[in-house]
Amino acid sequence: MFVVMETMEAAECRAALRLIRATIEEHCPPGVLISEEQVKGHYGPTLLDEAEALSVAIVASVERLSFDGTKPPAPSIKS
Repeated sequence: MFVVMETMEAAECRAALRLIRATIEEHCPPGVLISEEQVKGHYGPTLLDEAEALSVAIVASVERLSFDGTKPPAPSIKS
């Protein structure tokens, strides 16, 4: 069985990352996400660099919102 996967164009990837960035900026604690310009200086100019910065912001949000400051347990795959 073959699975056909669509590829995303760079413009679509940028649009997806902008949506994720906007969501983080709107719903996460202030200061967890650095600006796009700071991303370019700290991580680099590529789409993967922006994705890495967004990932760091998500982890920082979870850590800030945790009651005891520890990582939440991984979800169980067992029912």
